[in-house]
Amino acid sequence: MMRRDLFRLAGGLSLMARGASAQTRREAFRRVRPGEAGWPSKGQWQELDDRVGGRLMAVKSPLDACRNGGDQAACDAVFKGFKNPYFIRDNVALTQTTGWADAWVSQPSAYAVAARNAADVAAAVNFARDNKLRLVVRGGGHSYLGASNAPDSLLVWTRPMESIVMHDAFVPQGCNTAPQAAVSVGAGNVWLKVYSAVTKAGRYVQGGGCCTVGVPGLVQGGGFGSFSKRFGLAAASLLEAEIVTADGQVRVANACSHPDLLWALKGGGGGSFGVVTRVTLKTHELPNFLGGAFGAIKASSSEAYKRLIARFMDFYQTTLFNPTWGESVRFQPNNVLEIKMVFQGVDQATAAATWKPFIDWVGASSQDYTIATPLRVLAAPAHFFWDAAFLKQNLPQVILADSRPGAPDDAVFWAGNLGEAGWYIHNYESTWLPRALLADSRRQALVEALFAGSRRRAFELHFNKGLAGAPADVIGASRETSMNPAVLDAFALVIGAAAGPPAFVGISGHEPDMSRARREAADVSASLMEIRKVAPDAGTYVAESSYFEKDWQRAYWGGNYARLQEVKKKYDPDGLFFAHHGVGSEEWSADGFTRL
Repeated sequence: MMRRDLFRLAGGLSLMARGASAQTRREAFRRVRPGEAGWPSKGQWQELDDRVGGRLMAVKSPLDACRNGGDQAACDAVFKGFKNPYFIRDNVALTQTTGWADAWVSQPSAYAVAARNAADVAAAVNFARDNKLRLVVRGGGHSYLGASNAPDSLLVWTRPMESIVMHDAFVPQGCNTAPQAAVSVGAGNVWLKVYSAVTKAGRYVQGGGCCTVGVPGLVQGGGFGSFSKRFGLAAASLLEAEIVTADGQVRVANACSHPDLLWALKGGGGGSFGVVTRVTLKTHELPNFLGGAFGAIKASSSEAYKRLIARFMDFYQTTLFNPTWGESVRFQPNNVLEIKMVFQGVDQATAAATWKPFIDWVGASSQDYTIATPLRVLAAPAHFFWDAAFLKQNLPQVILADSRPGAPDDAVFWAGNLGEAGWYIHNYESTWLPRALLADSRRQALVEALFAGSRRRAFELHFNKGLAGAPADVIGASRETSMNPAVLDAFALVIGAAAGPPAFVGISGHEPDMSRARREAADVSASLMEIRKVAPDAGTYVAESSYFEKDWQRAYWGGNYARLQEVKKKYDPDGLFFAHHGVGSEEWSADGFTRL
C-alpha cells in the first residue's frame, strides 16, 4: 500500500473513531428529571403508591413558607425547628446539614416512599431503575457530604422501620456458627433508641457518639463511637444485614451468604451498594461505669501554650492512650486547651485520680496557666448513660430535649451536638495521626505541628476515632472491615471545622454569609495543612471528611478500594446507587444524573 494511502486510511479511521465517540456521548446514560420525556406519568406514580400501600408522597418543603411572601410565622417555626434534630428527622424534605459552602445545598426529592419494610424498598428500587430515576436513601439524614438528599429524585425514607430485637443466641441465616449475643435493628432507628434498649438489657452495642445519627449509615461508613478505643468500629460488629440491591432483590448478607457484600457494607460507605433495611450487630458485656472529664486550661502566652500542648501529649501517651479513654481535646488560637474526654470501666474516683498528675502540673505553673473551667469528672452506672429519664433528673446540663408538643419523653440529645443541628458547613477537614508520632523521637514534631495549626484555627483530636491502643481482638475484628487499614495504626483523628447557622440562598434573614464562609474555610485548610506536614497521606474517615477530599479513594479506603469496586460492579453494575465520593461515583457527573 502506498504511503499516501496509509495516511488516507489513518485519517478515515480517525474520523470514524471521533464519530463513534460522539455517538457514544450522545447515547450516554442520563437519568430523567421532572418535565422531561420519560418522567413517570401520574398513573405510573399511582401504581407505585399502590405497590407500597399508600406510602408514596409528593415531597413539599416546609421552607416554601419562607419564599415568595409566604407565611413568616411558619417560616420562623421551621428555622427554630432546625435546632431540634428530631424535628429534622421527622420531616422528609429536610436534612440535618443544610448545605456546604461552594459544594451543595439541601434540596428535597420530588417523591418519597416512607418504607415500612424491605418489600416497600424493593418496589421503590425497581421503579427508580425501570424509569431511569435518581434514587436517594435517607435514614438519619446526617450526611455531611450531602448523600441524604438530591433534587428531582425518588427518596427511600427508612424512618418508619424502627424495630429493635435483642438476641441471646444469634446465628446468622444459613450459618453453622457459635451463637452470640446480638441486636437486630431496623433501618429507621437512631442510636439513642438502640443504646437505651441494649443497655437496659444489660449489654452494650458499639454505635455513634451523636445520639440522633441513623444506625445503618454509621455502620456502612465504618462507625466510630465514644468508646471505640475499647469496643472498636460499629462496622466490625456487623453480623448480618438485610439489603435491597439494584436488581430489586432482598438479600441477607452475612459470613455465609454474600460475604463479599457484607464486607463492603462494613465501612465501604453508605448509599453505594443498596438500601440496608436491617442490621444485626454483636453486643458486648456492659461496663460497670461510663463517664466523662470536662474542663479547660488557658495559657498566658504562646510559648506557654506550646509547653501545655507538649505536657498534655506526654500525659496522653503515658496515661490515656488505652482502651479506657476516648473522645477529644480542642486546641484553640486563644491558647485554651479544652478537655472533653470520656471513659469506661472505671469509677469516678479512679477517673479523677487519673487526671491528678496533669492538673497538679498545671497548678504548679500558675504564672503560666489559669483554670478557665475547672475539671469535672462525672460517672454513672453504664445502664443509665442513655436513659433519658435518668439524664433529665440527674444530669440535665448535658442533654436537650425535643421541645415539640407531644414529643416522646425519651427524645433527647447531647447538648454538645446542638451546633450540628441544621448547620451550614463552611469547611470540614480531617486526617488520621499515626501512632508513630507519639514516640519520644517524634512527639516534639507533633507538638510543633499542633501548635502551628492552632495559630490558624481551632481543631480537635478525637482519640476514639483511631484504633491504635485498642485491644488485640478489636484490631483483629476491624481488620476484617473495608475501611482504610490506616485506621488500625492511627491514635487519633484530627478534625478542623467551621460552620454557620441554618442557611439557604433566597430566604431573607437566612442567607449564607459566603464571605465569612470562604474566609473560615481557608483558615481550616491552613490549620490542617500544618498538621499534615507530620502526617502526609495518612488517610481519613469517610463520614467526617472534606467534600473536596483529594485522592478520596485512597484516603477513605486505601488498598481496599479495588475490591470495593468489584463488589459494586457485581451488585450494582449500572450505578443505580450514587453518593458523592462513594464507590463508583467517579463514573458519574457530580449530581449523579449522567454517566461519564
